[in-house]
Amino acid sequence: MVLRTPESAAGAAGLTAILDRPQEASLAFDFDGVLSPIVADPLLSRPYPGVVAALGRLAELVGSVSIITGRPVADVLRLGDLGGLAALEHFSIFGLYGMQRWDPAGRAVVSEPVPAGVAGARAELPALLEAVGEPGVTVEDKAMSVAVHTRRADDPHRAFAALRAPLRELAGRHELALEPGRMVLELRPPGVDKGQALRAIVERHGARSVAYFGDDLGDLAAFDAVERLREAGTAGLKVCSGSDEVPQLAARADLIVDGPPGVLEFVEGLNEHLK
Repeated sequence: MVLRTPESAAGAAGLTAILDRPQEASLAFDFDGVLSPIVADPLLSRPYPGVVAALGRLAELVGSVSIITGRPVADVLRLGDLGGLAALEHFSIFGLYGMQRWDPAGRAVVSEPVPAGVAGARAELPALLEAVGEPGVTVEDKAMSVAVHTRRADDPHRAFAALRAPLRELAGRHELALEPGRMVLELRPPGVDKGQALRAIVERHGARSVAYFGDDLGDLAAFDAVERLREAGTAGLKVCSGSDEVPQLAARADLIVDGPPGVLEFVEGLNEHLK
């Protein structure tokens, strides 16, 4: 299988480092839009066929494989049917942007304390949504954050635009950050992002090379982390699971693949080369 070469010199160097010294490499993946196709109802999300098995093979060949997601860890384990992967020593899941972590040794979820502002924002949301008046908007309660989805609204883009300012004000009143994504606006604690989780993975495993696969605005922080790690001497690769909805991420990527099928193809190419 032909393994695509990144367009940037830095990305090509990152891929070369992964292939040359796989046991010193850490590869991390977002869940929705990268390992699983985007769907209107988040509860119906499932991994793209074959991708879980491919990650399992990859985890046996490289230093570490991780999922970094805005979802709770329990949701990823359940929706992804990841029981087998979760038992692997070199596989980890960071949920809620790193506020939760799957501990394979203890087979348990380790969580940070729930921020106080989340409960206050959650209580005010029903009245706010009623006042805005966009039918079809749904709320996903993640316990440590709250996400407002507009993909199932009568007019998803109009609802997203109408809700952005009032939700930003709500977040500010409760000392939370508003994180926009692909037809979703999430209220979560400030100073928590996927970049921090990625840097923690690299430090924990002593990685000399790193790759991150993302598709959404929340993945920009992980791309930032890859670039800072490069400056410090760690080879890095940024892969965008292509989407017309988030051109900002594609513009920053070393390599763009065709959604979850393209991610699977690239991972299987890595597996074939590393064997």
